[in-house]
Amino acid sequence: MCESMDEVSQAVLAKNDGLAASLREELAERGVMVVNLLSSPGSGKTELLARVLARAVERRVPVAALTADLATENDAQRLARSGAPVKQLLTDGLCHLEARRLRTHVESWLPDSTALLFVENVGNLVCPAAYDLGESLRIVCMAVTEGEDKPLKYPTAFGSAHLVVLTKTDLTEPAAFDAAAFDAHVQRVNPGVEVVRSCARDGDGIDTLLERVLAARDGGPAHRPPLAPHPHGHSHGPAGEDVEGSAGLLTGHRVP
Repeated sequence: MCESMDEVSQAVLAKNDGLAASLREELAERGVMVVNLLSSPGSGKTELLARVLARAVERRVPVAALTADLATENDAQRLARSGAPVKQLLTDGLCHLEARRLRTHVESWLPDSTALLFVENVGNLVCPAAYDLGESLRIVCMAVTEGEDKPLKYPTAFGSAHLVVLTKTDLTEPAAFDAAAFDAHVQRVNPGVEVVRSCARDGDGIDTLLERVLAARDGGPAHRPPLAPHPHGHSHGPAGEDVEGSAGLLTGHRVP
């Protein structure tokens, strides 16, 4: 009997989840925490990460970054100016990263001294949201220019985030961005998640974001996203409904 596309997708995700879980355990034994950054293209994620990396280097935090794109090494060059070890990961057209590919780069490149690894995922809020990379912290970034209803349009991405970062806040007024509506939409899909407001241009929110990441690295209490699966093998959606299987949901996340 031929497998349905849904069955094939479930099998692919289940295999990825297993690899991600083992990678997370291995990295925890090495004292490394992975932070997975998700966003749409043009959110300002790269500039935000560059500022966070530079601040971490100033504070002598053993940090490194992997940045993924379909083509070019432009983002790696920008991030490397921070002084942190950086590597470009080209996906050759693939719209997301997977745990298998991340493991390859971690094994062949990650400096031994690293305690914090930022992974800048491909700019896309659909496919990357489905794949656990072995991260302990998932951060979803969104610019005010993208519209306050974006969390409702991409509930899996926002509903699986441990932290949400609103970027380009200096454009709030020109973009006619409704901050109150945005906050309400975020809480609807991910009740209790913190939203950090930031502006990479003037440095607003950079220290706050880094502090949240370092607190998680040091074992502080972590927000549990509603789309993280429960021990009995299924996940709860934003409204509390059961969602069978992993089916593209974040799995096994914990802070070492």
